[in-house]
Amino acid sequence: MSSYVPDTARSADRQTTAARLWNLRTRLLSLAAIQSDRLVNEKLVRAGARKWHYAVLATLDEFGPASQAELGSRTGIYRSDMVTVINELADRGLVERSPNPADRRQNVITLTRQGHRQLLKLDKLLTEAESEVLAPLTPPEREQLARLLAVLVHHHGQDM
Repeated sequence: MSSYVPDTARSADRQTTAARLWNLRTRLLSLAAIQSDRLVNEKLVRAGARKWHYAVLATLDEFGPASQAELGSRTGIYRSDMVTVINELADRGLVERSPNPADRRQNVITLTRQGHRQLLKLDKLLTEAESEVLAPLTPPEREQLARLLAVLVHHHGQDM
C-alpha cells in the first residue's frame, strides 16, 4: 500500500492518523459523507425541514401528483415513514392530500404553491451546502466526483 496523504490534510491529522487509514478510500468516503450529511441536516433544520421533506417536494415538483406508495418508490422512504412525512408537509400547507378518483382507498399527494416556494428555498440552501462541502474541488473535479459517485450508486443497485 502506498503512503499517500492528501496535501489538503492538516498536519495535525497527518501526525495523529495512521497512513493506512488515509489510504482506505471507503473510510475517506464515509468521513466525507458524514461531514456532508451533517452540514445538509444543519441547513435543513434551520429552514424547518428534513431530507425526506425535500425528497418528497422535489419528486412531486418533477413528476407531478402521486400516491404515497409511488412517492415511497421514487424516494426510497419506507411506507410507515412516508405517512409521517406527508402529515408533516400537509400540516404546513406544502402538500395537499385528496382521494384518488380511480381508487378511493388511495390518496393523491399534490404539491401546493407554498410547497413549491419551500422547495425553491431548500434548493438554495442545499446548493450552499454543496458549495461548502465541495469548496476545495475545482468545477471539473466536482463533475468528475459526481460521475464517479453515480457509478458507485448505480453499481450497488441504489436508486436516488
